This record gives sequence, C-alpha cells and structure tokens, in this order.
Amino acid sequence: MTDPNTTAARLFGTNLVAMVTPMRPDGGLDRSGVTGLVDHLLATGCDGIVVAGTTGEAPTLTDAESAGLVRAVVARSKNRARVIAGIGTYDTVASVRRARDAQAAGADALLLVCPYYSRPTQAGVIAHCVAVADATDLPVMLYDVPARTGLAMGASTLIELSAHPRILAVKDAKGDLFEAMSVMASTPLAYYCGIDELALPYLACGAAGLVSVAGNIVADRNGALIRAVRDGDLDAARAIQTGLIPLADALVRVSPGAVTAKAALAERGIIAHATVRLPLLEVPAGHLAPLREALAGTALPV
Repeated sequence: MTDPNTTAARLFGTNLVAMVTPMRPDGGLDRSGVTGLVDHLLATGCDGIVVAGTTGEAPTLTDAESAGLVRAVVARSKNRARVIAGIGTYDTVASVRRARDAQAAGADALLLVCPYYSRPTQAGVIAHCVAVADATDLPVMLYDVPARTGLAMGASTLIELSAHPRILAVKDAKGDLFEAMSVMASTPLAYYCGIDELALPYLACGAAGLVSVAGNIVADRNGALIRAVRDGDLDAARAIQTGLIPLADALVRVSPGAVTAKAALAERGIIAHATVRLPLLEVPAGHLAPLREALAGTALPV
C-alpha cells in the first residue's frame, strides 16, 4: 500500500506556507510584492504555497483577485513549489466557482475550509465538500479550523470524506491530537499541522507536514524541524521548536496571524507594506516590540 504521506508530499509538499497577500497602502494588491514574497519563500525552502487562505485574507478577496493571485504565484514559482489555492466559502456554489477558477489559473491543489457562519449539519458539510471535490480534477486538502468557522469536522465526517478519490489531506487547526491520530489510523488521509505552536507534536504523531503562518518568515527553520523528526532526532527537533516559540507567540497572541505575519515581513523588508484590509487592522505600534524582539532572536537564523 502506498504511504499516504508520500503521496501527499508529492501532491501538496511538506513544508507549506500560508502566504500573506501583499497589499499597497491603498488596499490594492501589490503585484511586485507577491513575486518578491514568492522568491523569498522558495529561497527559504518552502515546497508548498497556500494562496488565498486565512492568512491571505481570503474573505476580503474578490473571485478575480483570488484567481489572479494563484496565476501570479504559479508563474513565479515555476514548478519549484506546489501551489494550493484556498477556495472555501460558506456558499457551495461560490466555492465550486472558485475551485474551477483556481484550476484554470494553474493551481496544483485546493484547500477547502469547513463552511463557516451557516453552521450546517455534518451531513451538510459532507455534501458541500463532495460537491467542491467533484468540480475539478485537483487534489483537495480539507481545512478543519473550528475556532474560525464555528463548526468542527467530526471524526466520522472526515472518515466518510476520505473515501472520495480526490480528498487526500487535512489541514488540522483543531488541536485534538488524539482525534488526528485516530483518523490517520482509520483512513488514508494525510494530516498537516495548521497550528504553529503544535508543529512538533503533530509531526511526531505522524503528520505529513506543516501549513505554517510562521513559515512566511522562517520556512527554513520549519524545514529543519521536519527533517529532524523524519531522522528520529527528537532532541534536535525540540531545540528547533523551542527556538521558534518566541516568534510563534508573537505571531498569534497579539493580533491575527495575517496581521502579524505581514508586520514581520515588512520589518524584515521582504514586503514593502504591512497593509491589511478591514475589518483587520495593522498591529498597533505599541504592540510591535514583542514581534521585533522575536525576529531579532539569535535562535531564528539557521
């Protein structure tokens, strides 16, 4: 039997970054910022780029902007990383449309979030996901993030969805490690950690890789963490994870990750502006100190 993690690595990558969407001060998309950021991510070892996900401020992007971002990242990455398009909404018809647009734009795979706001039944979640997965030929990574959607994908739901030939992976931001291990033991689904603070536990439990906000800044360190776990060197893995704690804390404890990741990239000069779209607000100047301290930490460079 083929190892699902091996298949997932080929289709999605292992060291994935939830890419921010660079914007100009007027709120428009910064096209040169996108290409520069892709260059940075590739140079630091990212092998999968998630476009128009939560960190990419997907709810504020139009259909045309989402497809344009996918097209731009595909063109710039030139097959050096898999491009995974975030296409999930609370509307099945809209999600199907975005999935087809993403395929036309050259995406390698889709990221499908549990439908939010409407709070459907688990049967509704299954019907939504199947409808989207049926709409294209692309492999699908489910995104289970109940803190944002108000609804978790139940274990039985994930097990049922795993029977679909194109639903192959889960980005887990639920944080229930026992459930994750149980679903992995019962299905061919590959798991990806979607919580930077728990990267090492997920990898140690058998996750195929990471979908990381911190990877916008430190994809190289994430890559080293993945390799250390693969090599069975848990002492090295713990040391890497410990070194990343200040940055993970600064990215998630003050403002949403989309906001703080942009601030960190702007501090490093990787993008020109930390602009976000309402209802998000930029990191208040008084809250930048912990982020700057984390970025300056000696544990971060490889």
